[in-house]
Amino acid sequence: MAHIRSRKHSKPVHLLALLAASVPAAGMAQQTTTLPTVTVKEAPEVPYKADKSANEKMTAPLVDTPKTIQIIKKEVLEEQGAVTLMEALRNTPGITLQMGENGNTSAGDTFQLRGFSLQQNTFVDGIRDLGAVTRDTFNLEQVEIVKGAAGAETGRGAASGFINLISKQAHLGDESSASGTVGTASRKRATVDLNKQLSETSAFRLNAMVQDSGVDGRDYVENKGYGVGLSYVTGLGTPTRLHLFSQHLRQKNVPDGGIPAIGYEGFTSPLGAKVRRENFYGSPNDQEKVDADMITAKIEHDLGQGTTIRNITRFGKTHMDRTLTGIIGITATNTAATAVNPAVVAANPATWLVARSRQRVDQENTILANQTSVNTEFKAGGMEHSLAAGVELLYEKQNSFDHGTAVGTTPSANLYNPNPFQTMANFGGRTGGETGGTTNTISAYAFDNAKLNERWSINGGLRVDVYKLSTDNVTSGGVRTLLDDSRSLVSWSVGSVYKPAENGSVYASYATSATPPGTSNFQLSNAAGNQANSTLDPQKTDTIELGTKWELLNKRMNVAAAVFRTENDGQTSQDPITGQVFQYGKTRVQGLELSAVGQITNFWQITAGLAKTSTKALSQRSRNATTGVVTVTDGVRWSPDLTATVWSSYQLDKLTLGLGARYTSEQKRVVTVGGTGNVPNIPSSWVADAMVAYQLTDKVSLRLNVYNLFDKEYLMALNNGGGRLALGLPRSAALTANVKF
Repeated sequence: MAHIRSRKHSKPVHLLALLAASVPAAGMAQQTTTLPTVTVKEAPEVPYKADKSANEKMTAPLVDTPKTIQIIKKEVLEEQGAVTLMEALRNTPGITLQMGENGNTSAGDTFQLRGFSLQQNTFVDGIRDLGAVTRDTFNLEQVEIVKGAAGAETGRGAASGFINLISKQAHLGDESSASGTVGTASRKRATVDLNKQLSETSAFRLNAMVQDSGVDGRDYVENKGYGVGLSYVTGLGTPTRLHLFSQHLRQKNVPDGGIPAIGYEGFTSPLGAKVRRENFYGSPNDQEKVDADMITAKIEHDLGQGTTIRNITRFGKTHMDRTLTGIIGITATNTAATAVNPAVVAANPATWLVARSRQRVDQENTILANQTSVNTEFKAGGMEHSLAAGVELLYEKQNSFDHGTAVGTTPSANLYNPNPFQTMANFGGRTGGETGGTTNTISAYAFDNAKLNERWSINGGLRVDVYKLSTDNVTSGGVRTLLDDSRSLVSWSVGSVYKPAENGSVYASYATSATPPGTSNFQLSNAAGNQANSTLDPQKTDTIELGTKWELLNKRMNVAAAVFRTENDGQTSQDPITGQVFQYGKTRVQGLELSAVGQITNFWQITAGLAKTSTKALSQRSRNATTGVVTVTDGVRWSPDLTATVWSSYQLDKLTLGLGARYTSEQKRVVTVGGTGNVPNIPSSWVADAMVAYQLTDKVSLRLNVYNLFDKEYLMALNNGGGRLALGLPRSAALTANVKF
């Protein structure tokens, strides 16, 4: 796919020329005056670069916003052929993928940023999005990543930031396109984007996707599904606009439990060769069914003089039903009489086994949200103000349904030659047992960007949340446990921006967030010292950031640099002497982040980022009550010291070439001093991707993407026990045809 990088139009300013020509001068009636043609040059189009966030709470341009924000536009996603949110997030440094606990495998998008989980901090158009779903990019205009404590913007959680997905919306003008993709691992995918203007003020848009694909380097694993995004807007170009839009996603996948970690550095019991990366230890009958729907209505009205009020209402529901075969524990059948040490290689590794377990997750998430907000501009106190304020009402519910213990026996698999067609234990229907929770929240917020003069501005935000969390768990025998917790949370942020030049800024900011007990999964606990016990205080997070942002090369390039420190306080930790549990655990993340996004020339695009971080757990000590051994934990799992990413494309007439690379330094699994067992870390890795696109006609283009260009073997994710892993994709390719009509 090729993009037109710059559009320059020569337009005579007819009115000005006509006016000048029609003004008579005394004594010059017979004189003919030839006026020069006046041309207007439009600002260059920059496909990768965004100037402002789509989030109405952020009223200033990005260059004047005192916070690290990265926006990944659809042009980047299209060039890279990125179809999932995780693939999109490869364009920002500091995000890592998670796999899950020991034999259990996490579902949906599971990743963390700057040492903290983002599981509950994904938003769609500014509203929290729940559910174990692998999010698709087919209906996304852009992805916005806000880094640092962000409680003022989002409410609870957001210790290290949040992700906001911006949906595609109908617009004036007819514009339609379709694409079809085929690739390795039987990849098949098609998308369509149809925008139709219905009248002078209304339009309708349809985005749809269907796919049926395998996974490179994996046997039997499949990703199937379809999605539809609908948008209708009326009142475009008028003071009152009504937006009605929805998104519907269906997935029916064969999930992947990974492969045993034997043969990888650090795995010592038993010693042996690696398994084939293609080995599948589950059953082709394993399945992951996802139904995800959201319906939204938004009305906006311009009052004039820079004031707009809006109301948005959303209902969303996601259901994920998954049956997966997990693996944990290798049995090395020693046939040699002298092989009594489990670390000694058995005489016949072909007889070694790996245990399998059947897992069932049946989870439903529901959300109902209503936001009323106002954006206005005014002068007061000698300053120019841009104010965003609002009230949010939010109802969230999560239910996990029990299916009991799998009936039957799931046999162990041959370690090196697993048979996926063996008979597995199966789950029955729902037993009546249920783990559930609801959260009701009333929130009020206000953000103000106050411009003191041409050089200085102050940016501040405040949010108050009043909520009630209720846990309602029922066993299959009908025993009910009810717990609830009501709290008020206050989060705030403040920043100061100095502009040494019109195209640059230097800033300092401070922001907070709070994570109350139980809010990560709607589950409270009665256990003393449990982080979900309602007697505990919320974990508090503070971020301080110093940075600078500049628009260079005639404002075609955004560059930014920031140093930051985030401290999360209030984690539980055991006193090594008394054994008592106190809430004085702390995690500190500090570092440097650099970024550059935009055009180097009219035909050369780039997006790049680098994050150098240091993540450390403070005051984390515990003592074994039996042995008396004191354990010190000073690290944070899955937190690389250095991550970097770059993607660049260059247009040569009808040909566009793209090249990118990603680097991630070592991610530690074992962070306890003296801790051992299985693979201790994910080694550092770098991966390169390439793209070539050709514009056949004005309407038709072809694009070839090659992933993992040099066919590097690297660990993508490791489970918490270190005995199971997922490898990154081997070299693979996808060919896409794009048609506009």
